[in-house]
Amino acid sequence: MASDIRVTTNQAPPLVGHNVVTADAALVEAVARHAAPEVVDDIAPIGALAGTAEGREHGMLANEHHPRLTPYDRYGNRIDEVEFHPSWHWLMERAVGQGLAAAPWESDSPHAHVRRAAGFMAWSHTEPGHGCPISMTYAAVPALRADDALAKEWTPLLASLSYDPGVRAASGKRGALAGMGMTEKQGGSDVRANVTEARRTSVDGEYTLHGHKWFTSAPMNDVFLVLAQAEGGVTCFVVPRVLADGTRNRLDVVRLKDKLGNRSNASSELEFEGTVAHRLGDEGRGVRTIIEMVAATRLDCVLGSTSLMRRAVNEATWHTAHRSAFGSLLVDKPLMQNVLADLAVEAEAATALAIRLAAAVDDIADPHEAALRRIALPLSKFWVCKRTPALVAEALECLGGNGYVEESGMPLLYREAPLNSVWEGSGNVNALDVLRALGREPEVLDAWITEVGRARGGDVRLDRAIEDTLALLGSLMGDPASLEVNARRLAVRMALVLQGSLLVRHAPAEVADVFCASRLGTSYDGVFGTLDGGDLRAIVDRATPVTA
Repeated sequence: MASDIRVTTNQAPPLVGHNVVTADAALVEAVARHAAPEVVDDIAPIGALAGTAEGREHGMLANEHHPRLTPYDRYGNRIDEVEFHPSWHWLMERAVGQGLAAAPWESDSPHAHVRRAAGFMAWSHTEPGHGCPISMTYAAVPALRADDALAKEWTPLLASLSYDPGVRAASGKRGALAGMGMTEKQGGSDVRANVTEARRTSVDGEYTLHGHKWFTSAPMNDVFLVLAQAEGGVTCFVVPRVLADGTRNRLDVVRLKDKLGNRSNASSELEFEGTVAHRLGDEGRGVRTIIEMVAATRLDCVLGSTSLMRRAVNEATWHTAHRSAFGSLLVDKPLMQNVLADLAVEAEAATALAIRLAAAVDDIADPHEAALRRIALPLSKFWVCKRTPALVAEALECLGGNGYVEESGMPLLYREAPLNSVWEGSGNVNALDVLRALGREPEVLDAWITEVGRARGGDVRLDRAIEDTLALLGSLMGDPASLEVNARRLAVRMALVLQGSLLVRHAPAEVADVFCASRLGTSYDGVFGTLDGGDLRAIVDRATPVTA
């Protein structure tokens, strides 16, 4: 009997109707461990909405309909406005309303940053691009604390749960978003090479800026933290989009970048020529002033990359659980199980580390937590962001040709995967920052040793890896000529040991066993699907989403 070619068979159903929070055992356990079960309940609605067909559709539409720059209005007035698709605003409204921007800084909850981190990871399943302005808004608040008056002016608006887009004075808005402008054409990560000039005005603390910023995302945000050269050196400034009297500050949007990755977010070049700015912190202390913003955005790089991993693993495990080939489901094939389990272990290790970092922010007054954050942030930013492109590529391959078409959502994840290794310092910058922390702040090594030491005795491979890593560090510190060239090697080992310690202490035995056997040995080649033994099916089942 001939089959009807119009009827599709052996295709996985759409991955919708699942709660991306409660269906993720690793995330639920990490949040309950570092916060409380009630926090899981609190963010469950975020996970439910992120797993809907509606959320997925808005994410696709926001990327299909790119932002559009309008430099002039119909009368020839310079307006420099960027128009976004309604789906962008739908995503932003819910992200802000769910407290994923700067709300944790004004919260009385002892677990506000863990809640926000888990919610940020879950909501990013809808679409990663709009996480950029959300992240910058979150990160701006600790930097603003360098000036009490500026912090009091902006923090309540940035921490608001109201999304209020539009070019208007801050005094007339229910909520605000922040951006940052550091990178210039000639400098990149070397911000001390910036040439944008800051000139004093007759008003105390006020300057005008003159120069060009090479990358400034979300140019429609309400306020920007910008680095420029003042008489005393590189200085941080607060630049409002609209001045207090309602006139538009001069932020000329030169163009929107045609970039790799998401297309929903507008990345731009800005020119300043007489742009009004307010000094934040002392002249010449700009890097130190903005470093807290950098630290917070680095955390979000880890959260964002982990979210990409989690979404990719969800798609791969879901597809293989419903797709048959050569007589059985793909997920039942031993080699496919090996690949999927390897991907799932990587995503779980990233999840455990990401939530642990957020917990350190919640308890930053504790000296151990502060020191651990200092060393673990660049370690995690380096390693988790480096692993994401390889993981997403392997997950895409699990879907075969179906994963190569835009409707699957996998191409967007693949294009987006390298982003966080570039943003807020490339891999080299973060690896070198690890060396800088170890060389200047001895307490950070003590914090790392204490943290990983909490798992001593739990796995002999982890114990050996701790000793080997300390021996590597000792040999490098004793040979300054080889220190920098081996910075990545050291960062990889320290990050893996930190992940391993968390999994040995908290993950199911099968997950910790596979991680230690593969990642902490000497023969791991980094290729997914080369695990040797372990309860692979249990690991895959743990990572496979369940729909309602």
